[in-house]
Amino acid sequence: MAWGAFKVRRTGGFGTVCSAVIADDHAIIRDALGAALNDEDALQGQKIEIVEAVGNGIDAIVAVRKHRPGLLMLDVTMPHAGGTEVLLEARRWSPETRVIIFTGIEARGKIAEMVEIGADGVFCKGDDIGEVIRAIPRILEGGRIVCSRFTRMLQDGADLEHLTDRERQVLSQVVTGRTNREIGEALGISIKTVDRHRTSVMGKTGSHNAAELIAYALREGLIDPNAS
Repeated sequence: MAWGAFKVRRTGGFGTVCSAVIADDHAIIRDALGAALNDEDALQGQKIEIVEAVGNGIDAIVAVRKHRPGLLMLDVTMPHAGGTEVLLEARRWSPETRVIIFTGIEARGKIAEMVEIGADGVFCKGDDIGEVIRAIPRILEGGRIVCSRFTRMLQDGADLEHLTDRERQVLSQVVTGRTNREIGEALGISIKTVDRHRTSVMGKTGSHNAAELIAYALREGLIDPNAS
């Protein structure tokens, strides 16, 4: 098994200890995950050392840069920086870190986004934590696992057209109320190009106006309803 650049600590000449960072804004969940990661029987003998547990996205990015952990357990919705931003930054600073996303957001669009940008595991907070723990050894060996609930969700929506990265950027700008001119200036593209992407987004989402587009984005978990 190639551990790459992330840190491991050898113990007694037998096996290794995988370092881990836990990132969730609820202390009770951080504690529960910490306890679960100490259960070597459930982890099939894999030893995991929690090097840091943090409660917001910025601290999660800092922890990844500092420790280059073998494993990052990451909540999607956190203060200061969301799971998408943290995952992208983790890939930038510690590309060998295995990232497991766990979320209470059961929206097909958000789950698809996490899979598309490279999460190694995606799990639902409403499921048994045992499903996550049993999957960790396989994920550390290079596997990618999506929990059964989210797998069914993605399969049910397989006939929907996916938005491109640029279309997602335009969508995120539209739902904030920006005009085509403002979107073009923000993204460095022409108004005509913005209009083309916007029309494509409307068609793919089945929306006829900005209100329906916002409703779609909320339903699919593409925007945070609690964001200011």
